[in-house]
Amino acid sequence: MKVIICKDYEEMSKKAAETIIAVVKKNPSAVLGLATGSTPIGTYSEMIRDHKENGTSYKGVKTVNLDEYVGLDINSDQSYVYFMRHNLFYGLDIDLANTHIENGKAEDKEAECRKYDELLKTLVQDVQVLGIGSNGHIAFNEPFTPFDSTTHVVDLTENTIKDNSRLFKSIDEVPRQAFTMGLKNIMDAKKILILANGKNKAKAVYGLVKGEVTTEVPASILQKHPDCTLICDEEAAALIK
Repeated sequence: MKVIICKDYEEMSKKAAETIIAVVKKNPSAVLGLATGSTPIGTYSEMIRDHKENGTSYKGVKTVNLDEYVGLDINSDQSYVYFMRHNLFYGLDIDLANTHIENGKAEDKEAECRKYDELLKTLVQDVQVLGIGSNGHIAFNEPFTPFDSTTHVVDLTENTIKDNSRLFKSIDEVPRQAFTMGLKNIMDAKKILILANGKNKAKAVYGLVKGEVTTEVPASILQKHPDCTLICDEEAAALIK
């Protein structure tokens, strides 16, 4: 695993954006695997800035997102499809028909998972962007998720609900379930870019980089990926320096 330690969140975001932009420039029809949450917002802002200033085009790009809350759709400003459109897609020239995410309102959850797995077989990520949870989760793959897992519905842990509650008016509004790519889906990506910032991520980053490969720390499986890069700030890197 390649590790890039940056001074702060701003530098981390720029480094991550540079990597994604390079993928798009090399392959204008690339498939981008994208993440939500607060960590990649700066990266997405840098991608939008580059698009406007340098003209990097996303007209031929396709995207697949990691996860979506069960019960929410684009009509909810807390859904991940809403997040992606307002934090990235509306700032680019991407065709929204080429952007894909699980249907949070799907009535048949198992059928939706199978459908998304089939999609991922045809849209293999040229680069997959990830954040990491304070308990070492990636996407919504909580501790003890099997390494061979594919798209599934997960009951969110109290730790994750608490982490995500800052984005809602109250913790009671945070959905208790989510669709998520499985760890196998993530590992199938050609390149993985995992981002981490802040001292609250230091323990998880240690597990990611130097810990035992164990389902107790789902991100640790990334040690076995042939092309994985961690970009983090100094606070998140405190235990691996």
